[in-house]
Amino acid sequence: MGFDSRPKPQLVSVQKIWDHSPHNALTDLIYFNERWWCVFRESDAHVGGRDGNIRLVVSSDGVQWTSAANFSENGVDLRDPKLSKTPEGLLMLLAGGTIYRNKKYVSRQSLVAFSENGNDWSPLTPIIAPHEWLWRLTWHQDKAYGVSYRHSDPNDIKKEWIVSLFETSDGLNYHKLIVWDIPGYPSETTLRFLPSGDMVALVRREKHLQNQAWIGVSTPPFIAWKWYPATLHVGGPNFLIFEDQSMLAGGRLCLISPYGLREKTMLASMDLNEITPLILLPSGGDCSYPGMVFREGELWFSYYSSHEGRTSIYLARFKF
Repeated sequence: MGFDSRPKPQLVSVQKIWDHSPHNALTDLIYFNERWWCVFRESDAHVGGRDGNIRLVVSSDGVQWTSAANFSENGVDLRDPKLSKTPEGLLMLLAGGTIYRNKKYVSRQSLVAFSENGNDWSPLTPIIAPHEWLWRLTWHQDKAYGVSYRHSDPNDIKKEWIVSLFETSDGLNYHKLIVWDIPGYPSETTLRFLPSGDMVALVRREKHLQNQAWIGVSTPPFIAWKWYPATLHVGGPNFLIFEDQSMLAGGRLCLISPYGLREKTMLASMDLNEITPLILLPSGGDCSYPGMVFREGELWFSYYSSHEGRTSIYLARFKF
């Protein structure tokens, strides 16, 4: 049964849940130990300015949120935090740490940390090689898979980018499965799994805003891939696959209007051939990077936006 045969999502509520920093952005969301956890970056600008720290907030009801943990490293801009649950039942944080010198890129390191309760964490530990940016991990059958992107020449960021698929059994040691041959500055990638065990990838391509994201599919061992244009450019891509194989995607949609470029955070239907916007959330400007959790018939959807002035964290809820 495809998505068209399912009831359409209805936006129930949107709530601002955090705006304590001048710039709050780049979210992810998980339900862990009977509570909701939202993670994001705090700074004073999207890029540049004060080095970012990672804030983790927690809620029992999705309405009242309190700070549970904060991560920072001197001289390192921490960003793009992602949450997952390991097969051992640990909450896992993945983030990228970038070093700038005189506002010029020097290096980047992917980092992970683990927690039994969400409050007490192991130290941030470097993984894979410098300059690799492992953007999100998805666990499947006791292994996690993620896609890293990097500049082919760290000294010339205008050269083509390289994307690689990694797997891990423990979140600390990684094996590179394949380097994808994708043009157009491929970067942020989310992976999910069909009920059959096939892997699906949604890949942002960044050379031009008109560049369509790519959707890929592969059977185990995930070496041979088929690629399809997604019909839209998607920033901060995320998506879920349901038991009936229907899919919902979220991310930043760039609209070209007579008044110029407009950015909106969207919820969209998705299949292997296209992404179709369903709902545009209250958002604008610097926005998107959603976390998505489907639980008890509701979709919980974290994102950030600057449409109300200060760039803040929001939580939307959808019913079907």
